[in-house]
Amino acid sequence: MGLRLARQSIHWSSSPLIFKSPLLPWSNKYPKNHSLSLPLSQLTTMGKRSAIHSESNPKLLPEEPTSQPENPSSSSKTPLPPQKIRKLSSKNNKSQQPEPEPQVPNSEDTTITKPSDPTPSEAPNTLLPIISVNPLTIEGEIDLALNHLRSSDPLLTSLIDSHRRPSFESEPSPPFLSLTKSILYQQLAPNAAKAIYKRFVSLCGSESEVVPDNVLALDAAELRKIGISGRKATYLHDLANKYKDGVLSDSSILEMNDESLVTKLTLVKGIGVWSVHMYMIFSLHKPDVLPVGDLGVRKGVQRLYGLKELPLPLQMEEICEKWKPYRSVGSWYMWRLMEAKGDVDSA
Repeated sequence: MGLRLARQSIHWSSSPLIFKSPLLPWSNKYPKNHSLSLPLSQLTTMGKRSAIHSESNPKLLPEEPTSQPENPSSSSKTPLPPQKIRKLSSKNNKSQQPEPEPQVPNSEDTTITKPSDPTPSEAPNTLLPIISVNPLTIEGEIDLALNHLRSSDPLLTSLIDSHRRPSFESEPSPPFLSLTKSILYQQLAPNAAKAIYKRFVSLCGSESEVVPDNVLALDAAELRKIGISGRKATYLHDLANKYKDGVLSDSSILEMNDESLVTKLTLVKGIGVWSVHMYMIFSLHKPDVLPVGDLGVRKGVQRLYGLKELPLPLQMEEICEKWKPYRSVGSWYMWRLMEAKGDVDSA
């Protein structure tokens, strides 16, 4: 009976039929007026339920097929694409094989919602030594440095006991002013350097007026009149231009780490690694600077450890490794050692 009703309401055709109906048994899973393409052989499997729906709904009308196969009698044996067969059969046999419901993560299940704790190998290494980053002018920092040097290098103990405490106090000044002063003091006796620096400041107006624009306004001839060589005038102008071009600034210099300071400041003509090291120790008061190119420090290490020859930079790094993170203070005592021997001027 159901098959007869279906025949009355549906035109038999060997080609796939296109339906637009919300009344098919599986239509609650599809949007309204969703189109389905079915062959006739698949339609007959719907049984009475499909026929009843088609009889009770006069709007269920088939559309004209787009093409006719050459052999209509064999069309009912044409297999559906595997994907369509699985979809339809799963809907028709919904009661026998219900679709598994999607699993919703349980908010109480910590294995799903909460990442697992890192393994010991992934955890940060908290056993690494803490590197000092405090300037040597901070209260108590010198005491920490001396205690560390005494315990890490017994050869320094007698040297520390026989000399005054190190002092790194200096008048705070902007980096640009300190760097210009460093250039002017190069390869000059202290008294001569002080006289030239004083005349240079007067030419600019005052120390607060030693700024890039004012330095660029002074030509080489004016600088030569106050005892500054043509080469040093070039160095001063290059430093001022680096500031004007944005390569350097007072704020960026104060925020740089030790490695960046060496890299950036040595871009300026006339400022080498030794000049940067001196600036870091005596202007920025960095605690862990080892001036491997300084003759006084090299001679001090040679004498302290009884070396036959002056240590090379790499040897200096290896020998003074134990001084970290207070190599600046250890270097200061190397100057005091050689000063007592009359080999170097006071640093």
